[in-house]
Amino acid sequence: MEKQLETALFAGGCFWCLEALFSRVRGVLAVQSGYCGGDLANPDYQQVCSGRSGHAEAVSITFDASVLSYATLLEVFFASHDPTTLNRQGHDIGTQYRSAIFYHSEAQKAAASAAMARATTRYGTAVVTELSAAGDFYPAEAEHQNYYRLHQQAPYCQMVIAPKLATLLQNYATLTDA
Repeated sequence: MEKQLETALFAGGCFWCLEALFSRVRGVLAVQSGYCGGDLANPDYQQVCSGRSGHAEAVSITFDASVLSYATLLEVFFASHDPTTLNRQGHDIGTQYRSAIFYHSEAQKAAASAAMARATTRYGTAVVTELSAAGDFYPAEAEHQNYYRLHQQAPYCQMVIAPKLATLLQNYATLTDA
């Protein structure tokens, strides 16, 4: 079967977490940390962290749609962070940590809207996830790529990312290559 390459673009807190999670999902071919949703061209980490660039920390996910559906990626996305907290994920606070889906097509937009409705029902409160057309995606600096894989013993990785990975492996074991 021929690969059907598609791209998903999500923001849900720290990009290190999302990159670590989605890189373990079967059918995901590549995950790149970066910035999306702002006004400044080619922002750097400090500009994004200041909250003044308007960008969110995001991940660009290249996946094989013949193996993994966009709807399944959305399910994992909503299970991987709290989409009911505005501009916050745990101790990470600011617009750069907002929950957002940047769609590439009308089909992705419709799937995201349906997933947001399901998440609202599951959480029992409205999700604050932003739904916007994908604009420019700027890859983050090299030190932010594959962060968890390269720094698994770092305190942030142990305290924040490792528990999220354990939950993913427990709840979505059939989707992962553990």
